[in-house]
Amino acid sequence: MRLITGFGLATLVALGLVTSAQPSAAMVLYPWCANYSGRPGGQNCGFTSFKQCLATLAGNGGFCVANPWYQPYPPPASYAPPLTR
Repeated sequence: MRLITGFGLATLVALGLVTSAQPSAAMVLYPWCANYSGRPGGQNCGFTSFKQCLATLAGNGGFCVANPWYQPYPPPASYAPPLTR
């Protein structure tokens, strides 16, 4: 009887953990995307600078565009804008 009770309790705990799990939020860290000659699926949004994107496309064709999902990091909590007088 104890075995069945222990198994039932373990099952309830596991179900509780599974149902309370939430997907993690991913941040988009790279502001530039390379589009490879307009081919479907030919996009790579993994570049930190425009020059890096252009260097990757050198000889391949294509163009670089700003990543539409990129959001820069918010300023730290201690950030204060400069005073202007």
